[in-house]
Amino acid sequence: MSASAFDRRLARHFDELKWLYCELYRDEAAFGDFLEMLRLCWAERKEPLRDQDARREADPDWYRRRDLLGMMLYVSAFAGNLKGVEEKLDYLRECGVNYLHLMPLLESPRGRSDGGYAVSDFRKVRPDLGTMEDLEALGDACRRRGVSLCLDFVMNHTSEDHAWAKRARAGEAEYRDRYFFYDSWDIPREIEKTVPQVFPTTAPGSFTELSDGSVVMTNFYPYQWDLNYQNPAVFRDMTENLLYLTNRGIDVIRLDAIPYIWKEPGTDCRNLPQVHTLARMLRMVTEIVCPGVLLLGEVVMEPAKVAPYFGNREKPECHMLYNVTTMATTWHTLAAGDASLLKRQMETVCGLPKDFLFLNYLRCHDDIGWGLDYPWLGQRFGLNEVAHKKYLNDWFTGRWPGSPSRGELYNDDPRLGDARLCGTTASLCGLEAAEGDPALLERAIACDLTLHAWMLSQSGIPVIYSGDEVGRLNDWSYREDPDKREDSRYIHRGDFPWDLAERRKDPDTCQGKLFQGLRRLEEIRAGEPCFDARAEVRVEESGSPQVLALCRRSGDRELVCLFNFGGDFAHACVDRDGGYRDLVYGTRWNGLRNVELWPNGFSWLLRE
Repeated sequence: MSASAFDRRLARHFDELKWLYCELYRDEAAFGDFLEMLRLCWAERKEPLRDQDARREADPDWYRRRDLLGMMLYVSAFAGNLKGVEEKLDYLRECGVNYLHLMPLLESPRGRSDGGYAVSDFRKVRPDLGTMEDLEALGDACRRRGVSLCLDFVMNHTSEDHAWAKRARAGEAEYRDRYFFYDSWDIPREIEKTVPQVFPTTAPGSFTELSDGSVVMTNFYPYQWDLNYQNPAVFRDMTENLLYLTNRGIDVIRLDAIPYIWKEPGTDCRNLPQVHTLARMLRMVTEIVCPGVLLLGEVVMEPAKVAPYFGNREKPECHMLYNVTTMATTWHTLAAGDASLLKRQMETVCGLPKDFLFLNYLRCHDDIGWGLDYPWLGQRFGLNEVAHKKYLNDWFTGRWPGSPSRGELYNDDPRLGDARLCGTTASLCGLEAAEGDPALLERAIACDLTLHAWMLSQSGIPVIYSGDEVGRLNDWSYREDPDKREDSRYIHRGDFPWDLAERRKDPDTCQGKLFQGLRRLEEIRAGEPCFDARAEVRVEESGSPQVLALCRRSGDRELVCLFNFGGDFAHACVDRDGGYRDLVYGTRWNGLRNVELWPNGFSWLLRE
């Protein structure tokens, strides 16, 4: 492909890109340098990637297909290293996976990495996981198999061991300007008055004093130094690092902690307008240099603050965002046995433009934070926020009488009652507590599959957490590892249970029931037009507080999805006449005014 492809794409975006850049940085010379960097990155993009760019540019909805299925995993836990992951691609394809998210794998200091989110070199892979050449080889192998590769890009900060940080610590002004350095605590203390703490228990405050007495901004952990995006050199070099990864074959860039990247004293330093300017410029950069690459925004906030990161039809920002609040509300609904809050939230989600594409998930590498709509819960049910969070955490750690869940608290602050929750899907659904009891085991498997069916019923891309497909349980051994025991999130980051996965083809085992049951749901989803990303979706009245009813329509096809979040049998009453067939079990119904659902059960009912 000739240079004209780059010039054509640049011409389409040039005026807006220059206007935004110069409005932010007021430096035309720096803008010229930025464009030259983009041209060099494009020149280094190899032909197979340029060919893929052209195909995807001609099919802009390629990532909205209903057969897209994601999985996120830790390389070391799954297969030891990158070459091991390449060797396991047959298993991933057997799982139906065609979107693979590799958790942080770039170089980071042992014991001060925050799970890999303190990057010391954006162009090196952790030595124990392999090399950048191994990552590129895995990208090539995935592309040949039709698998898109996703990688985290930590935008907000670097490790204190990064070359820039080392030079800043040594006193070089050019590199100190890439961070937020202060000679005393006077300004930092003023800033902290308006900036919420990210980890008030494990890493209180937003600044760290260094050995020379200077103070540097560290919103997350003391070893993660916040980058100063008011400096155009930071934006240029971080963009170049991003494009370096896309040129290795990364298809999806997860923009980690993007709401935090612009800081202004006197504000909460979250979601500021300049963040959206930077996000919009990054979107244009990818459309110019690598239009086959997607941007996934990590915005762990309520829907009102999440949606703006999509931008709009004329000026889009991120291609995809996480459906964080629905995930947390799903677990609340399971513990409460009442779908009212989930229904209310889904009415909001269903009202968003169909162009907005969410990644839906039940569990991920992180904890579950209870960021629910407490004003509404208080008004509707008289719930107190602190008391309800305690109930949820007691339920999911098995402290509540009769609870089958087994989880672990994270960042527990007894004063605020604001602990978060950790645990695998299987353990939170009751598989761990059911060991040795066949009836409880069947109940837990049914709950697990129902929650996955609910995830698959939502519009967007479903993403499975590695191990969930075979019912991986909590890994309590993390408490014995000095590098992990202070971070309870490692309870759901254990090694992949390959011994259990061997049972996935045996329908008489727990692993077989989960694996085959989940594959059946995924195959139904891939073949049914009602699951299209652009299908019409709305919430229906179910006739039962513990049942959520979701209706999906595509053309003249209609699918009614019913989910019983309660622990008892429920009867749903949806205002429908005519014949309906359950896509999973084959049961036929004449009208939907008395559909019986098993405890924690579901039905996908297609109008005949």
